[in-house]
Amino acid sequence: MSEPGELRHKSDSSDYHQRSCWVCFGTDEDGDMNSAWVKPCRCKGTTMWVHHTCLMRWIDEKQKGHSFNKVNCPQCNTEYVIVFPPFGKLAKAIQYIDHLVYKASPIAATGVLLGSLYWSAVTYGAITVMQVLGHKEGLDMMERADPLFLLVGLPMIPVVLILGKMIQWDDHLLKFYNRHVHKLYALKTFFSGSTMPRSIQTILPPVPVQARQTREIKFTRVLCGALIFPTVATLFGKLLFHSVKSNLRRSVLGGMSFVFLKGIFNIYLKFQVQSKLGQRQIKDYIAEDDDDSDDP
Repeated sequence: MSEPGELRHKSDSSDYHQRSCWVCFGTDEDGDMNSAWVKPCRCKGTTMWVHHTCLMRWIDEKQKGHSFNKVNCPQCNTEYVIVFPPFGKLAKAIQYIDHLVYKASPIAATGVLLGSLYWSAVTYGAITVMQVLGHKEGLDMMERADPLFLLVGLPMIPVVLILGKMIQWDDHLLKFYNRHVHKLYALKTFFSGSTMPRSIQTILPPVPVQARQTREIKFTRVLCGALIFPTVATLFGKLLFHSVKSNLRRSVLGGMSFVFLKGIFNIYLKFQVQSKLGQRQIKDYIAEDDDDSDDP
């Protein structure tokens, strides 16, 4: 029984001098006269013909050991029709099971990953509750709470912390100041500098430069800052509000104090950077060869 390529070889004998393999660049004159030729795609011209053995070798390189992966023509993107010899019943069953495992593996891996993240969030939420309320008070609260509420509420704690960390309230406050600061400088212009009271002159800060600066949000920094926030809030509460007896109230006050102080420092730094933007200078380029030529 002759192969399909051999049938094409006989039927297309009139195109004998035109056939050239696009893999090995061999022709009928260069190669074996009995080599099978195939036209596996919609290509025309010089890329229409290819040796069957050369194409199979090229397909093996593309599949990289996955024999059932689809392969397309690199020129016209036509999918090659690859026909396997019939398998036995045992081979078909094993192949079917392997195919099911191959398709189900990504879904199972995603489920395991999501389950791990969920239980990690539950554990972190429980630790945060005990840290903020106190170990004994936190355990008593979770024991009295509804289990469904714990399964839903505890994993929401790290989610809320991360979302809260992404709120850049200090940037919005600085933008609000930049939009209304011209009113203060209108007062300075009205007094024309010399007649303006010295007390008011000292109160007015330097003029900020209106620059479009976007704050890059790094996920790792947001994640670490959000997850460590309950610990920082507890420490600030014990340090600044040690007279408060309630652990929850002390932690809340400590967290608010930390956020306020951190925001004030960030606003001060950003305002100073904006104020110095107008004083920047770009120096002339001095090549190293010029410095060497000036030496005696």
